[in-house]
Amino acid sequence: MKRGLLFILGIFLLISAQAQTAEKSVKKIDVWGSGEIEITPDEIYFSISIREYKNKNTKVTLEALEDQLKKAIRNAGIPLENLTIANIYGFNLERKKRQNPEFMARKQFLLKLASLEKINDILSQVEDEGIESVTISSYTHSKMDEYRKQVRIMAMKAAKEKADYMLGAIGATSNAVLTVEEVNQGTPYYAPAAYANLAIKAMDTAVEAATPEFRKIKVRAEVRVSFSIQ
Repeated sequence: MKRGLLFILGIFLLISAQAQTAEKSVKKIDVWGSGEIEITPDEIYFSISIREYKNKNTKVTLEALEDQLKKAIRNAGIPLENLTIANIYGFNLERKKRQNPEFMARKQFLLKLASLEKINDILSQVEDEGIESVTISSYTHSKMDEYRKQVRIMAMKAAKEKADYMLGAIGATSNAVLTVEEVNQGTPYYAPAAYANLAIKAMDTAVEAATPEFRKIKVRAEVRVSFSIQ
């Protein structure tokens, strides 16, 4: 019994040694490949903050400003589902209003648009003094997953092309893929510099600020691939 176990152990060690030797003898080439495309965002999120104010002796309420904003969005052909509440400043607004008639309530919304084109029309239908600020919160593309796949394919093809022309210089060719490692996953999205700190308190400023072309998104992928050499 003891001899049998030793025999089996010996065969196992022999097979392991042969496998390690075979692995070391595989000729391979490691190359990097990358792919990159630029796309125009079709989902832009605007942070719109409205605030009550006094017009002479009459207070323009938060409800009136919100109704103006929603009506402007409907007039622009945008579904109201694209407008969500991001924040309400102040706890228990009704109580604060009773305690302090001069208290001015504020509310922040997030509005999703496909481009910059309609933002001016929407904001122009809301009282200027009621708009406290407008900023671009974030942006992306509705088909981002498809673009990520596209650049990954581009990166793999670039790695294969690189391996082939490098090996071709010495009369060799690449064969099977041994390993693939994606070294750059995902693309960070930052608000473009022209809008990162956009604060709008007057409509004439808003119209001028929203005219530049929107910065494009760079979608990039990088891979490291090992090919066997034949």
